[in-house]
Amino acid sequence: MDPMRIDVISVIPGFFDSALHNGLLSIARKKEYVEIHVHNLHDYGLGRYRQVDDTPFGGGAGMVLRPEPVFSCIEALTGEREYDAVIFPTPDGKPFEQALANRFSRMKNLIILCGHYKALDERVRQTLVTMELSVGDVVVSGGEIPALLIMDAVVRLIPGVLGDSESALTDSFQTGMLDSVYYTRPSEFRGMKVPDVLLSGNHRNIEQWRYDNALQRTTRRRPDLLDMKSFED
Repeated sequence: MDPMRIDVISVIPGFFDSALHNGLLSIARKKEYVEIHVHNLHDYGLGRYRQVDDTPFGGGAGMVLRPEPVFSCIEALTGEREYDAVIFPTPDGKPFEQALANRFSRMKNLIILCGHYKALDERVRQTLVTMELSVGDVVVSGGEIPALLIMDAVVRLIPGVLGDSESALTDSFQTGMLDSVYYTRPSEFRGMKVPDVLLSGNHRNIEQWRYDNALQRTTRRRPDLLDMKSFED
């Protein structure tokens, strides 16, 4: 089976060097479950200095990514293969949630366009971008950090990437709730004991305990998830 391919477009491609050579993304690449190609938008820039940004019409602070370099880069990629989605991380996008990560993990080709400066020319968003995603109600210096988050969340779900595939299926949000708490050896540490049920070997009781614990934690910390779950049910 061919690996998933992710093409990332950025004005600072070196930002991704460490993540692509360490940790989960590096492992997935070495196992050939995913190909990740980072493209320097400046390679498609204008003029002698490979300009990719300009001042906004109407005035105001900050710079705006010009449409020409972005169109050139994305059209070069789409001329070689079909893409399932062109993703633009932005604070005003749809919230990126686990269900979307699951959906993306079954796709073959993705483009992630990293914004930078004040904004991206709206004509790019209207014409080329197929999905705008927000990773939280916060603004960061560019789309590179959200792009890494999206890639990590998606790639770890590809069968074979994690040594224990069941681990991803029991993560927080996969069941619509937060995950339960966990313990490991020793069974007692500085007077703090592991709950007896987890030492009992009774898998049915352990499963029930974990469900109850997950429900209690979700009720305390993220009751909104339970409201959504009830609505979906």
